[in-house]
Amino acid sequence: MNKLLLKGSSACLGIVKGKVKIISDANSQNIEKGDILVTEMTTPRYIHLIKNAGAIVTDIGGMLCHAAIVSREFNIPCIVGTEKATTTLKDGQIVIVNANEGKVYEE
Repeated sequence: MNKLLLKGSSACLGIVKGKVKIISDANSQNIEKGDILVTEMTTPRYIHLIKNAGAIVTDIGGMLCHAAIVSREFNIPCIVGTEKATTTLKDGQIVIVNANEGKVYEE
């Protein structure tokens, strides 16, 4: 059984396994197709990153936050409001994002 790392609110359903990419500034970084975008919150400046993301996990936000709305628009699994995704997850770590349950598991 995989270890539970985080809980949050499901904004767009789906289950994805991928590599964590922690993003603190949308302008200075990029992600590869299928990476798990982990950030405090998203803004419109993150769209170029979101388009490549396999899933989105944020520290803050609810059902009407930017990440939640955009994830539904692009049909990308998304968990918001975890409170500590950027400090719990490590860059390059392989995780399973189960947005059906609002949980992130260690692979």
